[in-house]
Amino acid sequence: MAALTGTAAQTVERTVEGLGYEFVDAERLSGGLLRVTIDKAPDKTPAGEGAEGVGLEDCERVSRQLTHVFAVEDVDYDRLEVSSPGLDRPLKRAQDYRRFAGSEVQVQLHVPLAAAGGRKRLQGRLLELAGDAGAERVKLQLVDEAAVQAAAGAGKAGAKKGRVARRTAKDAVAGAIVEFALADVDKARLVPELDFRGSGRRSG
Repeated sequence: MAALTGTAAQTVERTVEGLGYEFVDAERLSGGLLRVTIDKAPDKTPAGEGAEGVGLEDCERVSRQLTHVFAVEDVDYDRLEVSSPGLDRPLKRAQDYRRFAGSEVQVQLHVPLAAAGGRKRLQGRLLELAGDAGAERVKLQLVDEAAVQAAAGAGKAGAKKGRVARRTAKDAVAGAIVEFALADVDKARLVPELDFRGSGRRSG
């Protein structure tokens, strides 16, 4: 798996956003597959439609347009797949961090963070992204994992009770607040937040 870069990436982003959607990601996978991930643009989504995200018709519309553009601009690929980001949407750009401030996220850093006990993998509530372009810093309130495990263990007597305990712990147990440079992030994504009634909702 490799991120699409250079002119091809710019072509995809320009085409997706020109159709009124938000460009999330584009990557090359094995077998010549080019996967493009799109979402509803937050500033172009009519009231009442944002929670549903993109649908099959949206993906097909973008796929048709990209196929045409790739033929004109001679972009190399064998197969094209256009999809929605799902509940665990990746955070790729500074604007993603600003849009989903307040959501729970998983972050993997390039180097260990001393303030987080020397860990590279972090999970917590995304508080804010601050700083000038190119020097942004992420502020994250870590989940107290020990308290989460204790609360989950207390609910083992009943499966439903255990699920509620895990959710309550993550909602209520706040750990340390840490900061790190956006440039130090290897990858990050939203943590799905479930309502435990058979359906899920996207963080943020």
